[in-house]
Amino acid sequence: MDPVSRHSAPGALASFVRFVVLGGGVGLASSAAVALLAALLPFALANALVSVVSTVLATELHARFTFAAGERPRGGAARGRRLLRCDLRHHLQSAGTAAAAFAVTTLAVLVLHVVESSPGLAVEQTVYLAASALAGVGRFLALRLYVFATRREQAAPVTLDLRPAPPRRELLTTAS
Repeated sequence: MDPVSRHSAPGALASFVRFVVLGGGVGLASSAAVALLAALLPFALANALVSVVSTVLATELHARFTFAAGERPRGGAARGRRLLRCDLRHHLQSAGTAAAAFAVTTLAVLVLHVVESSPGLAVEQTVYLAASALAGVGRFLALRLYVFATRREQAAPVTLDLRPAPPRRELLTTAS
């Protein structure tokens, strides 16, 4: 059994479907949570709290189900069943991909407003959703190929060996 995961990782298509379903589900739940919390807290604070919680939740769901990363080795007695399977590195990298997706969608809408001072709601939503789809695909690839990739799946590091090659010995052939 692989020490990094308990189950083999699903294929790319299955992972992508799971990514869309789980990420979309967390997004919908987050939208409702922000609306409820905004009644009790300032919107910016409610949005920040929900963003942190939803990013941690989505990262854990993606580790467990989307990419079947299983339990990460934590060394010694710390290994075992835990509520959180991802370590801080995974959460920070995932948060980085979410921040990049936020930047892409925000930039797309800002550029739209520079190009068209008063775009209609349909145009604005089309630009936003297209940017979200592009950012989502980028986030999926970053999570699959880097954040949750096992050591075998990640590219082997390139090393440069500067030692001189041993001298070649010519093969001697004899006629029989």
